[in-house]
Amino acid sequence: MLGRSYDPIEFELFKNALFSIADEMALTVHRTTYSAVLKDNMDYSTAFCDADGRLVAQGLTLPSHLGSIPEALGAVMRRYGEEMAEGDIFVLNDPFEGGMHLPDIFLFQPIFVDGERVAIAATICHHTDVGGRVPGSNASDSTEIYQEGLRIPPLRLYERGKPNPTLHMMIERNVRVPVKVFGDLRAQLAACTIAERAFKELVARYGVARTRFYMNELLDYAERLTRAALSELPDGEWSFLDHIDDDGVELGKPIPLRVRVEKRGDRMVVDWTGTSPQVKGAINNTFSFTRSAAYCGIRSILPSNIPNNEGYFRAIKVIAPPGTVAHGVLPAACAARGLTGFRMVDCLFGALAMMLPERVGAAGDGGNLGVSLGGWTKARTPFIYVDFTCSAWGGRPWGDGLDGNSHMFANMASPSIEVTEAEQPIRITQYEFLPDTMGAGQWRGGAPFAREYMFLEDEGVLQVRADRREFLPFGLQGGQPGAPSMNWLIREGKREKLPSKFCITLKYGDVFRLEVPGGGGWGDPLARDPALVARDARNGLVTPAAARRDYGVVLSGWEVDVAATDTLRTEMRAARTAPLPAVVRERAA
Repeated sequence: MLGRSYDPIEFELFKNALFSIADEMALTVHRTTYSAVLKDNMDYSTAFCDADGRLVAQGLTLPSHLGSIPEALGAVMRRYGEEMAEGDIFVLNDPFEGGMHLPDIFLFQPIFVDGERVAIAATICHHTDVGGRVPGSNASDSTEIYQEGLRIPPLRLYERGKPNPTLHMMIERNVRVPVKVFGDLRAQLAACTIAERAFKELVARYGVARTRFYMNELLDYAERLTRAALSELPDGEWSFLDHIDDDGVELGKPIPLRVRVEKRGDRMVVDWTGTSPQVKGAINNTFSFTRSAAYCGIRSILPSNIPNNEGYFRAIKVIAPPGTVAHGVLPAACAARGLTGFRMVDCLFGALAMMLPERVGAAGDGGNLGVSLGGWTKARTPFIYVDFTCSAWGGRPWGDGLDGNSHMFANMASPSIEVTEAEQPIRITQYEFLPDTMGAGQWRGGAPFAREYMFLEDEGVLQVRADRREFLPFGLQGGQPGAPSMNWLIREGKREKLPSKFCITLKYGDVFRLEVPGGGGWGDPLARDPALVARDARNGLVTPAAARRDYGVVLSGWEVDVAATDTLRTEMRAARTAPLPAVVRERAA
């Protein structure tokens, strides 16, 4: 039995080696996958768990999966436990048994050394399609889980190294693009194989007993760092309320998201009590995704050297009553739950901004916006394009929001236009930043973009989930909110405004235009350096009229008229009748 005493240098080497294996798994998926949603959007995660199913190391890619792998693996452990054998590989996607939504398929491979289970390799990938009523399997207007696709409980995909032919055939017959689905499953299997080989090399170096000891110590180490960091934050309670515009089924009915953050000593509680009951549309969260949102939000205010593992989770309690949009129960539809999860991060930031006003930024674009387009070519072969897009961070107490950048809950990249046009019957006819859409502030919100998709097949189904049209990305400390999202259909030269969430049939030559919301601003816009306003004007992000209206900056050509700006700002400050509010939800007229 190993004691608590150990060589700290050896422990650091072990920690870095284990995390590097998880990262290598992520790179393996990236290099071997078939679908754009993985190789471009990078909507996947990899991890290492110990023999008991505790998350020890999470690899590169998505913070949104921080709470999901332990939940999903827990479901496998409860069902199979000690029945696990060498060569077994387990699969699941059931949102009500550890999963998140049906396109996210988990694979778990237990790793044995000399007949003893020592660790479990984990991968999760968003698959292009898992069946259901809409290509891409993520329509926001589904009303129950049974409409959304193939639901896989914890099962053996491989048993003692041999594939389960019944399950393989069941998957193949229920998805629209089996070549991509099985290609991506093989990428997950490759990542697990890489993990097994590298981990056994690690065990050969340290031995089974010391490997187990260091994995457990890594959890305790993360917990100690987390609790020490939390102890330095102020104690108290803070609440915040935000809204999703609607669920895409009951149009115009706002959905409240309410969070209460309580911090005492070295622990924190994130409580979603008071959030809307679960809704008819498919934006209901699973509890695992709600936990991920909470872990991500809290993680952003803590030191960066804390490992991402279950030790970090121990200091944070997440509460979400069953039957709410934060914790859906059967038969809740949840295919578009990504929208709610991202918005929960922003809602949590609103509470954390009250706790730490100098460390938390304004709301981002509220991502992620989902665009799926599918159908059949003239040759009767299926096509499906899936893109989850984010565009703008909110302004931060020390700098502008990031332009055209993924929400921190995702780390998703934008698909290559050239690859998209080569692989899909789509032409991207416009992709550019939108001027005057960022929330004004001392530090402005990030700039959003517009993207136009021209459809080049006879017929296809387009499904879109967007939001932040009625409830804008809020500004903080006097900063203005970002501009709303917008969807347009351009058909035969006529432009039609579309709802934020919809499914429609496209015809050849139709153009769908997506305008993503802007990030909220932080701080008094009249305190912004006029030179930064002029720079944005030169870059086409701010028009001279908006520079004058929002910032009190008068431009002469592309340069600042200093005297006129000083006069205008003095007049604008004098015209104010009240102090600037801490949270700003409506754009100035």
